[in-house]
Amino acid sequence: MKFLISKDRKPSVLLKLLMANVMVAILFYILLDIFLHAYILGFDIATVKANIFGDEENFIEPILLETLLLQVHIDIFMSLIAVMILSSVYIRYHSEQKQSKIFVHLFLFSALVSPIILLLSFFTNMMLVYLYIFMYALWHILAFIMASLNLKRLWFS
Repeated sequence: MKFLISKDRKPSVLLKLLMANVMVAILFYILLDIFLHAYILGFDIATVKANIFGDEENFIEPILLETLLLQVHIDIFMSLIAVMILSSVYIRYHSEQKQSKIFVHLFLFSALVSPIILLLSFFTNMMLVYLYIFMYALWHILAFIMASLNLKRLWFS
């Protein structure tokens, strides 16, 4: 935590190694999160709609509200941890760039709104599923880019 507070931009070698390992772990989490959602909800729009709302022709029951609430709860918690870690290191290393503020805000917004849109789509209509998939993909792409930029700065600076 001293790295995030102090003005010293040259952390120790061990701290750089620790932060690089955390970035690798977050990249691993992002990859596994994609596979988890593909398994639970599906990977394409038709499968996601069928798993959320059910499909009588294919005998697919709609997802239980308890299961959806648990998934949304876990998604919000885990995405918040990933967002805070990635953003804090990214801001520390890339704060001089003008687009970094927009990048971090878009990352935070898409990560926290994605599970909420999923929950709202369960109660309202199917059209929000498209927005959920877009926001979910957006925050994972931004997290991958941010973690890669952090790793590049940690390894090659």
